[in-house]
Amino acid sequence: MQLRRDPDVRSQSQRLPSHASDAPQQPATSIVSNTRPIKRTESSTGSSAHESLAAWSRHITQRPWVLFALLSIATVLCYCPCLNGEFVWDDDAWTFHIEKLLRDFSGLRAIWTNLTALQQYYPLTATTFWIDYHLWGFWTLPYHIENLFLHLVAVLLFWKLLRRLEVPGAWLACALLALHPIMVESVGWITERKNVLSLVLFLAALLFYGRSTNYWVLGPNSSTENKREWPSPLHLYACALLLFIGAYLAKATTFCLPAVLLLICWWKRGRLRVLADIVPTLPFFGIALGLGALTSWLERAHVGASGPDWNLSFFERCLIAGRALWFYIGKLLWPTDLCFIYPRWQIDVHAALQWLWPVLAVVVVLVLWGARKSIGRGPLTAVLFFAGSLFPLLGFMNGYFMRYSFVSDHWTYLPSLGLLALTSASVTLLSNQFHAQRAFYASALLVILAFGIITWQHSKIFIDSETLYRTTLARNPNADLAQNNLGLLLFRAGQPEEAITHFEKALQIRPGSAHAHNNLANAYRVMGRLREAADHYEQSLKLEPGNLNTWNNLAFLLATCSDASIRNGRRAVELAEHAQQVTANKNPVVLATLAAAYAETGRFADAVRTAQKALELTQEHPNSSLAQALQAQTELYLQGIPYREQGSVPSSGGVIR
Repeated sequence: MQLRRDPDVRSQSQRLPSHASDAPQQPATSIVSNTRPIKRTESSTGSSAHESLAAWSRHITQRPWVLFALLSIATVLCYCPCLNGEFVWDDDAWTFHIEKLLRDFSGLRAIWTNLTALQQYYPLTATTFWIDYHLWGFWTLPYHIENLFLHLVAVLLFWKLLRRLEVPGAWLACALLALHPIMVESVGWITERKNVLSLVLFLAALLFYGRSTNYWVLGPNSSTENKREWPSPLHLYACALLLFIGAYLAKATTFCLPAVLLLICWWKRGRLRVLADIVPTLPFFGIALGLGALTSWLERAHVGASGPDWNLSFFERCLIAGRALWFYIGKLLWPTDLCFIYPRWQIDVHAALQWLWPVLAVVVVLVLWGARKSIGRGPLTAVLFFAGSLFPLLGFMNGYFMRYSFVSDHWTYLPSLGLLALTSASVTLLSNQFHAQRAFYASALLVILAFGIITWQHSKIFIDSETLYRTTLARNPNADLAQNNLGLLLFRAGQPEEAITHFEKALQIRPGSAHAHNNLANAYRVMGRLREAADHYEQSLKLEPGNLNTWNNLAFLLATCSDASIRNGRRAVELAEHAQQVTANKNPVVLATLAAAYAETGRFADAVRTAQKALELTQEHPNSSLAQALQAQTELYLQGIPYREQGSVPSSGGVIR
């Protein structure tokens, strides 16, 4: 069936040469117009340089593999600062904390069959970490290289898709994707393997679906599809479906693929046919809705995206969505002051100015809809792709990170493709129309160079956790997560006084943080401020009764404190026995605390038995500090002497996630 062209691409075959290059073309004039020698003046030399630059740029853009090789080298250089970076923030939730799942095939089976085994149910992403663990353990360099490699594969697939869709300026769009500073969070942060892996599978699914249904328009100068029996359209369709499932199991943000398929069909044809366009997408919609409902439930019930921080009305969510859209557009156009945790906006439905953002967004969509016959459907398609793929991250659905901020750089990794393609196509077509190819190439190279420099600088924040948190606090001092987690790093490094400063700031920002209360109590305890430590442990328990670390820490303080006015053996036994039940008698730290509590109440036989059980659990590491402490404490209990704390460091476990 002959496909009707969209007005904005009807003359595209005239814009593109026979080799379907996406580069803007020079007027058909020769650089050397006659055989007479040209006098070397300053103006002719400058003109020659500009023409040489334009000729070199055309030469490169017409050879995609050379261009991609150069772009890959530039991208690797820009991300070099973070390649040796450590695990940061919640990377341990996908590595150290799930080491039992990573060790063998039974763990791999649990990754796929147990919906709550992981921080989020992304089993395909976790499988890549399972493979990494068996190849190189927790050596971070290969993890970073894999993220960067997947990012480059996504760039290549994006270029191929834009070429098949005959979008002008594909090379520029891909260069922007490769080197844009807002992508650093997705590439440099190991946890965001989710982003780069899911985007690769998302783009591959679009390409396979396109080969199956031929939803792209083939220009008269483009090669037609090879007529071959294998792979058949049905096989290609099945591959697209499997790739979509894989993309969703890598990260749920790819849920939008079925709608994107229909959006592309409408863009290219101006209408949607029931049998040819809508019916083939129904299995995709079924999978997206089913997995989407599962993800939404897990985010609330397992991840913890519920409570006062998410009690937002529909109108408040509309304000968040409108402002977030323009925030991301601003960062894509002018990527400065990028931050790991942006300030959380104060939303007020009674503030008239705050309604400007969503109203303006609606106006833009209506204007593009009204202008679709004059400028084509392309701009509206790009904007709808951007907003639609961002929809669940705009505040309409609860996401855990909304506790700290309503926006995040890594949320725009996939949605940005629409605006990157629109921007690149627009400037390419304008340069062709006004015969300004030299200015176009020079400007494009300058922008790419500037983005590359910013990316190189920004990628340094993922060198280690301390750099990440200090940089975040320099740009957003009210990031309580960064205050608490930096304090915890300093506490573990033996700097409790500086740690206390950050814990106190975290509590000033968020007084209801159970983790910050627990961490501050630990620091006070080490500094000998025992009464204050006990008070903050109690506040932490009131805020989060299920926090095992706080139960254990308070029990140990009440059982072993050198200040008799603070000790309370009966309460210590109550707390420690509760922790013992929760851990099923398998945590040696908890058992050590319970033994100390028994000794404080004079139950020395129970104390010896419990301490010996704890020692048995430490046999894998008999020379550890815990094992040595347990041996010394057992000797005291055998003599009928309770243990008194001598400035030992309590278990913290208070990283805010």
